[in-house]
Amino acid sequence: MVESSWRGLDRTHLTVLRELAERGSVSAAAQATGKSPSAVSQQLKLIQRQVGVELVERFGRGIRLTDAGQALADGAVSVLTAWAEAEADWQAYRTEARGVVRIAFFYSASELLVPGLLDRLRAFPGIELVFGDEDVGQSEFAPLTRDYDIVVAHRSDERRIAGGGRLKVVQLLREPLDVAVPLDHPAAGSASVAPADVINDDWIAPPEGYPIDRVLTAVAAQAGSPVRVVLRTTHLPLMERLVAAGHGVALLPRYTTRDRSAGRFALVPLRELRAGRYLGALARPDRAARHAVRVVLDELAAVAAAVADPAEE
Repeated sequence: MVESSWRGLDRTHLTVLRELAERGSVSAAAQATGKSPSAVSQQLKLIQRQVGVELVERFGRGIRLTDAGQALADGAVSVLTAWAEAEADWQAYRTEARGVVRIAFFYSASELLVPGLLDRLRAFPGIELVFGDEDVGQSEFAPLTRDYDIVVAHRSDERRIAGGGRLKVVQLLREPLDVAVPLDHPAAGSASVAPADVINDDWIAPPEGYPIDRVLTAVAAQAGSPVRVVLRTTHLPLMERLVAAGHGVALLPRYTTRDRSAGRFALVPLRELRAGRYLGALARPDRAARHAVRVVLDELAAVAAAVADPAEE
């Protein structure tokens, strides 16, 4: 009976369950599916009658999925992904890639990758990109996949981009982090610099918890001394201007920054410590299966490959 009931569920039912599981409330699931909260509640009741088990239970002032509801929601992801893959294969056979693809970048990744991505997507006029700026901490990228088809994220060197088993992850590139110093700094003409050589400088850094800040913490540990941070910002051009003006030093991403460093400040590689960040693209597996999203992911990977130095992987 459970098997036949499962077969009676359609894509709308599965989508409602999946959104409730990921977003945690009827109102959020309603917003994600374009329905009213009352319509979502009615659908949940219909699904429960269809499968013959309780899928939700009261929790505080709201509801949450039961174990059975969570199991069905987990299964919904696989079904929705297979459905999207089948549709994408059929679309690829019948016509060119087309549709809207919502993609989120943090600021420095957009500088590095967006121009090349737009150049390559001229070959796919049926795809419309909708961009979002999302500069968040390491742990906050995965939840953004609820609202974007693709989220470009970064992680510090201790681990690559991870999707928690629920997301498709396309590793894009590893970007080294160099120490940016003023042109009159003693290390400006050096081939490399050790953490101990710059630990006593004033530092300009991103907010705590951001990938570059996690590498800076490793610099302090390697040098055996705390870092003196005089200013924190997510704005890379501001960090560059402050370094150029002699207000401190900073860890800056090499590929993103090097074209702007000439005549302004020096980028010096770190030794005694592997310093870098990994960039990757995150997507829900069913969205990643869409024909247009597949194309954007493939072209994004091609842009990243053209930017990166293979020796740095």
